[in-house]
Amino acid sequence: MPKETSKAKADRLKKLIAVLRKTYPNARVELNYSNPLELLVATILSAQCTDKRVNIVTAQLFKKYRSAADYANADLAELEQDIKSTGFYRNKARTLKALGQQLVERHRGEVPNSMEQLTKLPGVGRKTANVLLGNAFGINAGIVVDTHVMRLAQRLGLTTQKDPEKIEHDLMQLVPQKLWTDFAHWLIWHGRRRCIARKPDCANCEVKQLCPQIGVKK
Repeated sequence: MPKETSKAKADRLKKLIAVLRKTYPNARVELNYSNPLELLVATILSAQCTDKRVNIVTAQLFKKYRSAADYANADLAELEQDIKSTGFYRNKARTLKALGQQLVERHRGEVPNSMEQLTKLPGVGRKTANVLLGNAFGINAGIVVDTHVMRLAQRLGLTTQKDPEKIEHDLMQLVPQKLWTDFAHWLIWHGRRRCIARKPDCANCEVKQLCPQIGVKK
């Protein structure tokens, strides 16, 4: 199979975006939150945990911990129990407490809205920062690369990389910046609903005519 030219890939991506936009017009982050701090906490809790489980936990957690100071002053053992069902709860509790302390000490209890400041916070890497910036602040600073985005970007032939930051770089070169947040949502929703990891539903896939199915066992 001949290598796809840059122009051909760009044309295919435009069509791909159009189909995904039509298929998932309401795509959004599936974590429940009402402010940047809640989204930050929920995103940290979502590591190795489903959004559904996180939403169950945060329904009560957010009533109890309403500010960065609440996390900073939390009893660690109590916080561990409050988030236990999300898994890795000891590490997550320590991270949330340290996060609260740093927000209070350095940011007056507010969540900063820049990549540089966010990635200095405990437990916050580029992926989490991109989630915050794109969804809580409406800033397209990068593209969220989670397990779904990584898998679909490879299957769709949009990258040959395996490192999340390199995948993000490749996608940022292809996708218009104004669509960076939406594009991640579309891939995540498609990855959860159609292009699942082990047995993707290629027969009924909305983008099958645009997908080279790289790495998919046939």
